[in-house]
Amino acid sequence: MISQLRGVILSQRPPWLELDVHGVGYELELPLSAFCDMPAVGESCHLYTHLVVREDAQLLYGFASEAERDLFRTLLRVTGVGAKMALACLSALTAEQLCQAIHSENVARLATVPGIGRKTAQRMVLELRDKLGPIPLLPGAAPAAGQPHNARDEAIAALVALGYKPAQAGSVVQGLADDLSTEQYIRLALQGLAK
Repeated sequence: MISQLRGVILSQRPPWLELDVHGVGYELELPLSAFCDMPAVGESCHLYTHLVVREDAQLLYGFASEAERDLFRTLLRVTGVGAKMALACLSALTAEQLCQAIHSENVARLATVPGIGRKTAQRMVLELRDKLGPIPLLPGAAPAAGQPHNARDEAIAALVALGYKPAQAGSVVQGLADDLSTEQYIRLALQGLAK
């Protein structure tokens, strides 16, 4: 399994990028949103990858962050969602927007992705709403050591660890006042969830 590549960009033809890694050229398909952050041709870049081996092809997909790749892999587990459709989701919406749409069960937002109809969007919400953890941060904004970036996110992560569904924990904590400590968010959220 090829999990990541670091090399020099040889060419960019969205959604394709060719990367030279020590004399070997790799052709990767990226979400269109990832091309905004790509350096120019001739410069080096680092990508997380996912390899799909089929009977007639070996396809390599590239991602700007590990969280984006993990979300891609999670989307592949949805019935009827293949690599092309998962890539379309990450091209039309950021990882954060996609997770937010699933957590909030926003079928209409998911159905705006080209190739995803209402039924597929409903299936995505049904199959993923309890499997996705806290909403990932955008690349570059990730906190150190993968920890939540503020008290609100820490409280949501703690409630999920206690067994509450991510959507349920998120909605309760998001409804609370700003500028509380993690402990205050957890205490108030538990009181709200107990009602």
